Amino acid sequence: MLGFVAVVLLVIGLIHYYLWKRLVRDTLRPGRGRRVGTALAVALGVLVPLTLIGVRAGYFKWLSWPGYLWIALMFYLLVALVALEIPRLVVNLLWVRAGRTDKEKVTAAQAGSSAAAIDVADEKPEPDEKPEPGENGASDDGIDRRLLLARGAAIFAGLTAASVTGYGVRTATSAPQIDRVQIPLAKLPRAMDGTRLAVVSDIHIGPLTGVDHAKRIVQVINSVDADMVCVVGDLVDGSVAELGKFAAPLAGIESRQGAYFVTGNHEYYSGHQEWVEEVARLGMRPLRNERVEINGLDLAGVNDLNGEEFDDGPDFARTLGDRDRARPVVLMAHQPLAAVEAAPYGVDLQVSGHTHGGQMVPFNYLVKLQQPVVSGFGNVDGVPVYVTNGAGFWGPPVRVGAPPQVTVIELRVA
Repeated sequence: MLGFVAVVLLVIGLIHYYLWKRLVRDTLRPGRGRRVGTALAVALGVLVPLTLIGVRAGYFKWLSWPGYLWIALMFYLLVALVALEIPRLVVNLLWVRAGRTDKEKVTAAQAGSSAAAIDVADEKPEPDEKPEPGENGASDDGIDRRLLLARGAAIFAGLTAASVTGYGVRTATSAPQIDRVQIPLAKLPRAMDGTRLAVVSDIHIGPLTGVDHAKRIVQVINSVDADMVCVVGDLVDGSVAELGKFAAPLAGIESRQGAYFVTGNHEYYSGHQEWVEEVARLGMRPLRNERVEINGLDLAGVNDLNGEEFDDGPDFARTLGDRDRARPVVLMAHQPLAAVEAAPYGVDLQVSGHTHGGQMVPFNYLVKLQQPVVSGFGNVDGVPVYVTNGAGFWGPPVRVGAPPQVTVIELRVA
């Protein structure tokens, strides 16, 4: 654990050193401005671990918003500046080449007119004449160009990062959009053709969200007139004592056949047993490695894969082993990766979350390294898997390229 923390701190330090170099050292001449910029870079570097470690441990709660906003801004500054490295290098090379060409032209002209130069050696240049590059103290011209380029790149990266982060904050704190999809199930009874499942995950009720977050999500869920509501984990980021009042609006979820819940990894960081009881009190039925039969359809739910660390992991054999395979089964599992273990049991559809759709592009490419499906429909070892983007956010209150989402899955007879 200490080794992991050390690696994280090292990465944070290297990122801030790079940002300081590109935004402070390269853009400001030695003096008060550079000293102030350096102190700010150090302060922001310290802010990140205080936010990631301290806030999560229950300390420095007042740093939540500024800390997480800086993390998002830091990330997009890093992306923008790294993307500018190649154009910066190309421009510098072109400037160097142009400078060499100018110097060669000046040398050739001086050699070809040496005699004339002697005749006019005592003449003073006209007022509108300018010294050639590299002469009469103009050797600083290249430095000025590099300074201009550095400042231009810093301004562009700053404006880009601020704009993207601002857009992401507005997106993350808005009501989830509704994503509708039809999925055929070969064994679905005709009486259930058109059954609507409202699938929502990763609500992440926490200190940054307040009570309005859950209210907005409940309003969206109720607007789709669902037959069943499937809440597939990561409901909260904190204890019942701390966040119970923020989760209270979830008692207003409406559906014809009930609302169901399975644990996500964050429930285990937040006191999963208390939250299972609280969720039941709010009117949602926890599916704890179990299934229910609803009009010829099996709705099953398994505990999250991370629950194994808390002796509360998924049990696919108990959940699916003795079921009637003539009936279709929809499996609620927080992580798409669970489909690998569910595949031998003939699951007809798995609904999941966990990935946030990547939450902040280009993180979606990194998520793909750990989960087989990042967003939308996919197939994992023969199991059809639908992954919803999630209705909330984790860490920075920012979503870019993966808007908050409530998915309505309409089951159709194949």
